[in-house]
Formats: sequence, C-alpha cells, structure tokens
Amino acid sequence: MTTVKLYWQNYIDGTWSDGGAGRIDVHNPASGEVLAQQALADVADVERAVQAARRVHLSGVLSDLRPVERGRMVQAMGRYLLDHIDEIAPVLTLEQGKPLWEARIEVEGAARYFEYYGNQAETVEGRSIPLGAGYCDFTSYEPFGVSAQVIPWNYPIEMTARSLSAALATGNTVVIKTPEFTPLTNAWFAYAAEAVGLPKGAVNILCGLGHEAGAALSAHPQVNQIVFTGSVQTGVAIATAAAQNVVPCVLELGGKSAAIVHEDADLEAFENDLRWGIFFNAGQVCSAMSRVIVHANRHDELVERATNVANSLTVRPGMESPEFGPNMGAMVSHAQRDRAAGMVSEAVKVGAKVAAGGSAIDHPGAFFEPTILTGLSPDMAIANEEVFGPVLSVLSFENDAQAIEIANGTPYGLAGGVFTRDIDWAMQAAQKIRAGQVFVNEWYAGGVETPFGGYGKSGYGREKGREALWNYVQTKNIAIKIKGKI
Repeated sequence: MTTVKLYWQNYIDGTWSDGGAGRIDVHNPASGEVLAQQALADVADVERAVQAARRVHLSGVLSDLRPVERGRMVQAMGRYLLDHIDEIAPVLTLEQGKPLWEARIEVEGAARYFEYYGNQAETVEGRSIPLGAGYCDFTSYEPFGVSAQVIPWNYPIEMTARSLSAALATGNTVVIKTPEFTPLTNAWFAYAAEAVGLPKGAVNILCGLGHEAGAALSAHPQVNQIVFTGSVQTGVAIATAAAQNVVPCVLELGGKSAAIVHEDADLEAFENDLRWGIFFNAGQVCSAMSRVIVHANRHDELVERATNVANSLTVRPGMESPEFGPNMGAMVSHAQRDRAAGMVSEAVKVGAKVAAGGSAIDHPGAFFEPTILTGLSPDMAIANEEVFGPVLSVLSFENDAQAIEIANGTPYGLAGGVFTRDIDWAMQAAQKIRAGQVFVNEWYAGGVETPFGGYGKSGYGREKGREALWNYVQTKNIAIKIKGKI
C-alpha cells in the first residue's frame, strides 16, 4: 500500500514553500477521492521563481561550466529518477490513473532524456566561416537564459524531463509550471537537482492555475524562452503573450493522427499497433493513433481485429495492474472522461456506429471503455477533433489519393503512419502525409533520438533528437579583422 503525503509544496530558489494562492486538491482518478493537496502559486510566486532563475543565469555558474561537467550533472539526474522509481511510479499512477507498469515506463523514459541530453551537452559546437585573408569569423551558441516550461497532465514526468534535460544541458535555467491535475511527481526533479549539485534557483517548480500563474509566466518580460505542450487554445494564448516580449516558443498542441492501412498490410501485426497506438495511457497521448484509414477491401477484417483488441482489455485502477498486460487505467478526470463520452454520443447521433465500447464504466473513478467507431465520414467532428481518450475512428478509402486526402484533412499534423509491404508506396505516402513524424509499419517507431513536432495546428518547433537543442540556444557570430602581416 502506497502512502502519499497529504500536502506538497512548490520549489522556488532552492526552498520548499507554500503558495500565495492557497492550495488545490489533487484527486485520484481511479476513485474520485482527494489524494493530496498541492500548494498553488500566485503571480508573486512566479516572480520569485523567474528572478531566482535569472540570477543564476546571469551569474554564469551554470552556463560557464565546461559542457561535459554540465552534461554529467544532467545524466546524474536521470540516474536519480531510476534509483527512486519505486517511490515515483506509484504516486504517478495515483495522481494520473495509468497502470503501475505504464508509470514505470514513463519514469524510465524520463531518465532516458537526461541520459541522452547529458551526452549531447558537449556536442553543441560552432563553426568557422572563411571570409578571406585578414579575417577570422566563427559562430558560438549561447543559452537563452530563463526557460519557462508549461507541462501537460498526461505525462507529467516524461514531458518535464524532455524539456528540462535539454534546457539544462545547454546551460539554461528553468521555471516549470506543473499541471493542476498531476503536479505531485514533479517534486522528484527538485530532489534530483539538489542531489546532483545544481545551484539553488537553477530549477524552480511551481503549480498554479493557467489563467494566473501560467499567464504570468508566459508574459513575464524576463523569461527568455517558452516550451508548452497542451491545447491549441492555450498555445495561442501563450504564443500571443510571448510575442509581446518577442520571446521564442516551442509549441506542441496535439493532433488527430492517422494510420493509413494499405490493402497488403499485415493486420495481425497491426493489432499490436492498435494496442499501443490508441489504448496506451487510455488514449491520452498527443500523437495517439486516433484515426485508422483502411483500404475498403480490408475494412471489415480490421474492424473485427480492432474490436477484439478493445474487448480484450481489462479496465481497472492502475494500482491493480503492476505487471505489463492487457489492461488500461482510468482517464485523468471525470471531466475528461465525460468529454470523451459526449463526443462519442454526438458521433453516434450523426451516423457513427459503435463496434466496441462507447460508454463510461459504472465505477466511482474516471473510467471509459476502449472504443472503436465505424461508419464515419471524414467531415464528422469525431474524425477531425482530438478526443484525447481511448477512442479509435475507423474510416475507409478506395484509392491512394483518397487515403492521403483523408489523412491530411484535419488542421493538425503531429504524426502519421503507413502500413504496407510495398516500400515504394510507403515512401511516397510518407512524403505526402502532412505531419512532423511518419511511422512506417510500427506506430511509435523511434525514440528520444528522433525529432518530434507538428505541422499546422499541432504547433511548431521540435522536441527530442538533436533538433531540440537548437530551441534552447541562440547563435552568435564573431567576426575579427586581423591587422598586419607576418
């Protein structure tokens, strides 16, 4: 039995502190009961955190380190997470709802970011530019300074690690605004920062409401760079506030990602992609495979297989699923669950058919059945809008051009997939799909090393891979006139 402390504070300038806006209840989505209380930051708390981060940045204590030394501290933070995985994972399950085995995967994934970007710290190198005799010209990269990072509730550990590790590796200081639904596990980043010897104020972690703390952070004139993952509406608000200060942003705003399943696809193998693509973390994944566009000749077989996958999953509290298996946890909140249920209900009213699931589960927690919808047309809301739940929309196509048209028919462009034995067609389709990442024959192929980000309303900028490092540095050119001759 995991015991969770009843009250969690914010971490500002190396000190644990209460919030000026009071406290907020954090609920266990598997039961609906209050799990703990979290200190709630106000504008003054944001100001203290930004000034602490700014002080450390201006001191040079972090940015002046030899990159390999900074990288070793970043790597050590990842090892700290692994050393404490047995403490972190249960709290993550209790606050977010995912199965315990999924929570452990998330902590391991977070540690991997620190390993990767710690290794990359000393590879951020400038170049020499030839200008002819009498000149020496070169570029260098410098950290922006204070990085403000607004974290989503679906992967609070992994998404924080993704941006925090890259920011620290390149010499920035950080202010993290945690999600209100799932703020608790971010405390371990503060513990890790202290354990590896980062200076006080280099990492600041606070929980606050979006319209207060989030707005103050994104509009702060001494924040130098912003990273946000979340809704399009909030992303637009953050980008608008940042624009007033001419501050660059990285925005990852979700998607309605489609897998095109060709007539020659291996549907037996595709069952595994269905399991991970739409039902992992109860479908609460920005790049979830929420649409399948299947050749008409294979439609019925795919629906039958997808239905079997959905029906094979046991939905129960995450703490009851410590081992990997065919199970799914609660959604993060009753409101999120009810939104998914409402979208499915509206889809049925306009002609969609439920092949599996489709309803909330009669349980005190925020549980929803793994759901397969068929009979859809591309113009239906359910086929265009992000559900952010365990709901798969199945559409069919007659020819390749139609498949691409349907795949590109939403305002989003985060991920896409192609499933076929024909490598030529796969390459052609991958080039035509309007998305920042395209998977061929395996949804979520890739890893920390591969860049991730969107087209269209899925946002801009890239996270993961070496590409992410350039979000956290700015280029300086130095040109020197050499006088005299030898």
